[in-house]
Amino acid sequence: MGLLHEALPASTLVVAIDPGKVSNRVWLSTGEAGEVLPPLSLPVLRPGLERLHRLVLDHSRSAGQVFAIEATGGLHQAWMRELNQRFPGSVRLFAPSETTAARAQLGSRRFKSDDRDCAALTYLARQGQGRIVPDEVQDALAAAVRHRRGLIAEHKVAQQRLHDQLHALCPGLAAPDGHGRALKVDSVIGQAVLDCAAAFAGRPPAARSLRARAHGRVLAGEGEFWIERWRTCLPPPADATARAERLRRSMARWRALNTDIAAVDGEIAALLAGSDGQVLTTLPGVAASRAAAFAAFSLPIARFASAEHLYSATGLAPGSYQSSTINRRTPISRQGLPEHRDALMNLAWGLSQHCGPFIERHNELRARGLRPIPARIALARHACRLAYTLIKTQQPFDEQRYRRARHHGL
Repeated sequence: MGLLHEALPASTLVVAIDPGKVSNRVWLSTGEAGEVLPPLSLPVLRPGLERLHRLVLDHSRSAGQVFAIEATGGLHQAWMRELNQRFPGSVRLFAPSETTAARAQLGSRRFKSDDRDCAALTYLARQGQGRIVPDEVQDALAAAVRHRRGLIAEHKVAQQRLHDQLHALCPGLAAPDGHGRALKVDSVIGQAVLDCAAAFAGRPPAARSLRARAHGRVLAGEGEFWIERWRTCLPPPADATARAERLRRSMARWRALNTDIAAVDGEIAALLAGSDGQVLTTLPGVAASRAAAFAAFSLPIARFASAEHLYSATGLAPGSYQSSTINRRTPISRQGLPEHRDALMNLAWGLSQHCGPFIERHNELRARGLRPIPARIALARHACRLAYTLIKTQQPFDEQRYRRARHHGL
């Protein structure tokens, strides 16, 4: 595969769409006549889409039409689905980073506007680039993965807030690593300590109260450790009652997020089972959530000519800049979707913790002086090749076969 895909015929009508919250900026052009209409701002509601439909039918020729849409968050979803139903196979999606790179080639990287983005989308579509619209199963899987990603981000913030609130009520109780035993909020004892802090406004409880509020078994020595540590803490502040009530509400939100994450995990497992990405769950350290996160942005695998093309699409491949005597390389190009990049990094992390060949490779990289993140990026390339092969062949992972293939350079 070359740098460019097959270019579109000059008579093809290219409809470039830069999505917005209220209105979408639209360009209609052909390679022969240029703009067939002045740039339009159409409302995202049904009347705007109906007007675009009529305009496309009026100006489309025998070569057909191609819709180039920037995949900006979720703003493009509604028009993407509707246009794909009305004009099957005509919609192409582009990541914002691709639009930015195209603007740079057109000389307007530092001058962003909706019209310049539409010009960049038109430029990319004319070259035949872009991703096709995923099918319903893949679209549902990607939506569930993105929703889970948002829940995990909220969960991290909520958990940090619980630590902060507990520290305000009981200074020094939930000490971090390096200052004695740390309190894990998501553990049985951690939940019991938080419940007691909210119930007693920061005052140390009795062992019986701690065990009564635990949602599981608490060892006697573990309970005594935290109670004794609690008694050595400074007294709670004067407004401890109000702080304790806020802590109780924060705990309710944190537990609700846990419930939401568990529900989405069930949905993801069911969706993944119906896709080619299910084979990734045979990898050690890669459960349904990690497999689904990578498969959601990699399927259908046929759109990547090789594993190297898939790796480059994630944005982890090195970037390069050449001009005359200047030859610069960056550690990663950051092209493509950040979700795809993070999914591959998480895949590599799981393998580096549970898969023998990847553990050995990780230790070798660290021994050579690579820091943790560069070492994981190096592992991600091997993980990408392995995942590509598994999805392509639909053969479950076999460690001995993988070792033999690496030994023979396959």
